[in-house]
Amino acid sequence: MILVYGLGRSGLGVLRFLRKRELPARFYDDRPKEIEVQEALSLGFTPDWNLEGDYPEVVAAPGVPLSHPHLEALKARGALILGEAELAYRLSPTPIIGITGTAGKTSTTLFTAHLLRGQGLKALEGGNVDPPLVSVVDEAEVAVAELSSFQLERIHVFRPRVAVLLNLGVDHLDRHGSVEAYHQAKLNLLKNLTPEDALVYNEGDPKVRRAALASPARLYPFTPGNSPRETNLRAALEATRAYLELLGRPLNTDLLQESLKTLPSPPHRFQIFARKGEVVFIDDSIATRTPSVAAALEAAPAPIAWILGGEDKGADLEALRPLLSRVRVVLAIGRDGPKMAEALGGGVEVVVLPQADGRAALRQAVAEALKRLERGSVLLAPLAASFDQFRDYQDRAQAFREAVYALGGEPWIPSSS
Repeated sequence: MILVYGLGRSGLGVLRFLRKRELPARFYDDRPKEIEVQEALSLGFTPDWNLEGDYPEVVAAPGVPLSHPHLEALKARGALILGEAELAYRLSPTPIIGITGTAGKTSTTLFTAHLLRGQGLKALEGGNVDPPLVSVVDEAEVAVAELSSFQLERIHVFRPRVAVLLNLGVDHLDRHGSVEAYHQAKLNLLKNLTPEDALVYNEGDPKVRRAALASPARLYPFTPGNSPRETNLRAALEATRAYLELLGRPLNTDLLQESLKTLPSPPHRFQIFARKGEVVFIDDSIATRTPSVAAALEAAPAPIAWILGGEDKGADLEALRPLLSRVRVVLAIGRDGPKMAEALGGGVEVVVLPQADGRAALRQAVAEALKRLERGSVLLAPLAASFDQFRDYQDRAQAFREAVYALGGEPWIPSSS
């Protein structure tokens, strides 16, 4: 009997995956949502709200830290704590390409799956990017998995045929406690590789290069490009080449050229999606790291109403202070938004949105922004995780868009000139 700890996108995906295999399981969630509980029940699973069962394995959602008292108690009773990627690897024969790094994971994942499809393979993406890995692994010839540090900290025998390590920066210090622990979680992607597997790595990152050279896998280095998109595309090209070579197939350059004409753009990354008069609205909900937010603040039309906050991941605010001259107002949402705005050091108006409900907070944030701007931009670049008020960054983005349209925003149409 397996316990699925945490519902949401990942946990419900796991339950569907287990149901397909007619494997017994029960479920638990710290903050159960009625609609999710009903779906779990409709799949034929029952809850264990008191965690009284003895479970050899617990599949824990990535948002639940391994240090959670319930997980520690279950582990003390003999349970092995694993995650969605481990489960998919163990129960499905489909080969997996695993992609991780501090930045660029989603783009590289989407690019790699797109390029492989262009070569005639049924490649499907999943994992940290929608949908869950367990939702696509059985339908694919090869599954391309975006893997976060949260997912990688709970793998054991997981072994991708191609591993892609993009970079090792600073992130999620609130969760992992130190840069070293965060990097170690990322490097778990490499720990089970063999000489039969391939490792695509960024040779411009010294820590990545050192880890790669210690791996027994076949090495496919790439060098960073002049932009994040170019860098991520170079990684995806090497991942595509590496997987085809494992199959004994050459890369078809004619098909590749066709695929390059239709590369996808990841959602919720600095997307101008609406306008009201001379004010544009920009969705950069996935901007949870300082470099991404700095780039957004530099690119957004000034003056900017900046929506900031959520669950602070240990962000460095110092690098953002020189950009505050472009900001008209900081709109602080979520658990840590007020604290983060205060840490910016003043010099700009701060409006605290105290609503516990994230959608209500974003509606008020948009209203406050429109009171202050006649031109410029309203930028959602939160520099924080979303889990205090939303399911994930995509839910946060959708709530922002709903708020904008409810308050008179109109879809933005790019100029053809």
